[in-house]
Amino acid sequence: MKTDYREATLDEATRALLDYAVKLTNTPSAMTKQDIIHLRNLGWSDTAIHDAVQVISYFNYINRIADALHVDLEPEMPPYPEA
Repeated sequence: MKTDYREATLDEATRALLDYAVKLTNTPSAMTKQDIIHLRNLGWSDTAIHDAVQVISYFNYINRIADALHVDLEPEMPPYPEA
């Protein structure tokens, strides 16, 4: 799961939330109300969805700062590409 959640055995609701996180990370302008409705239909509350969006967005923000400033990576992370 650490490298690819899609290969892990997960319940449908958890997989949907992870798919949502990937979409929000990679294509935030493509998010739709239907994405929220889908999560609600799988049992996620509005509070849980809101909390997830806050965490996902914060990690995206802080990772972009770390990338921009070339913050030292954790030992298990691949090195930055050479510019």
